[in-house]
Amino acid sequence: MKKSFSRSIKTLLCSATAFFASQVWAEQLYIYNWTDYIPSDLVSKFTKETGINVHYSTFESNEEMYSKLKLMDKAGYDLIFPSSYYIGKMVKEGMLEKIDHSKLTNLSQIPQNVLNKEFDPDNQYSLPYVYGLTGMAINTSSVDPDKVTSWGDLWNPEFKGKVLLTADAREVFHIALLLDGKSPNTSNEDEIKAAYERLVKLLPNVGAFNSDTPELPYIQGEVELGMIWNGSAYMAGKENPDIKFVYPKEGAIFWMDNYAIPKGAKNIEAAHKFIDFMLRPEHAKTIIERMGFSMPNVGAKALLKPEDATNPLLFPPTEEVEKGIFQGDVGDAVDIYEKYWNKLKTN
Repeated sequence: MKKSFSRSIKTLLCSATAFFASQVWAEQLYIYNWTDYIPSDLVSKFTKETGINVHYSTFESNEEMYSKLKLMDKAGYDLIFPSSYYIGKMVKEGMLEKIDHSKLTNLSQIPQNVLNKEFDPDNQYSLPYVYGLTGMAINTSSVDPDKVTSWGDLWNPEFKGKVLLTADAREVFHIALLLDGKSPNTSNEDEIKAAYERLVKLLPNVGAFNSDTPELPYIQGEVELGMIWNGSAYMAGKENPDIKFVYPKEGAIFWMDNYAIPKGAKNIEAAHKFIDFMLRPEHAKTIIERMGFSMPNVGAKALLKPEDATNPLLFPPTEEVEKGIFQGDVGDAVDIYEKYWNKLKTN
């Protein structure tokens, strides 16, 4: 009996040791992403399927993500999701690893029309995750839709304290530069300064800056019109059908957020496994339905309900995409944008 008890204790201790060892030595993956960009149950499914422990952190802007990686000397994360205009900048500064396409069995799910863009020819350092347009949202129960057709309508004095702007320097300056007849990708400081001066005049109307969950201020009645991403407008409309998305006559802002692996990442194999996992059509379908984002995935559309597959918020019309201006890399001028952005927020 004593011998049997001793043997049981020994077995128990060995099992406990094996369990804790498995936790310590299990593969890890450190993700740094936008808020509400991947459903938590998909992350859990990835861990269950691969045994890789995922540590998930979020940021609210490209500037925040970039600054943190700079402070950490690029180390600390294995997979990040920068917008296109930051990919080129980070490549030039040696901040990204090359992505090994041979490790991605689902790479063919990405349509060719979103690949090989100027900011990353041949997609050596990035792959598209989601894309979309930033346009305007209006609460039609309190705002006449006929009064809001242009970005310039946000400056209307009757909208004092009712406007939302995203907390993104390039997006906010984009609309002012567009209204000034300048390129939203200008690097000319005089033009950026003039856009800042136009935006200062908009401040009395601004009720909130939000790139975390921009649909919430609309749903909660804190704002009645302003900037919003098409996916966030889709989510807001599900909660309150009075909230409608408007494509401004000057053109919406076209953007794409991308998978990228930071230089010095310690878990590069795990990062590739996660990218490949997310490229499966059934997972793209989940993100489209749950998060309201447009995903460039060949197989996903066939899995969606017909009303979602034809929804212009989930899949923007070709003419609006062509009219929209893609945000590009502005090189060192990003510091000029940041200077005037900080002045704007503290004005």
